[in-house]
Amino acid sequence: MPLLHSVHHVALICSDYPRSRHFYSQVLGLRVIAETYREARDSWKLDLALGETQLELFSFPGAPPRPSYPEAQGLRHLAFAVDDLDAAVAHLESHGVTCEPIREDELTGKRFTFFADPDELPLELYER
Repeated sequence: MPLLHSVHHVALICSDYPRSRHFYSQVLGLRVIAETYREARDSWKLDLALGETQLELFSFPGAPPRPSYPEAQGLRHLAFAVDDLDAAVAHLESHGVTCEPIREDELTGKRFTFFADPDELPLELYER
């Protein structure tokens, strides 16, 4: 039996909680599972459903910005699988989100593009 089964969640820290909450729940359409305000930390935690994986969105006062884009050590980017890349790009652009030109993965032949969340976290759409 393998040690790891799947990714349970990915955690993100945002600079502007209402703006990022809107982006992930309304623009990207992730379903809100739970939303908790943690008074002791003056911090919000928003749990969002992405298939069987959860995305956790946190707000922390005074969190430092990402040091560089996108080649800082640590998580490089978060990729979302989509069935129709052109439709997904059109949806994002209708919400004012700029996407890079669509490229083709030379190893798989699949198409993909990058865009950014409100804090410039690099996100990718990868066509299945």
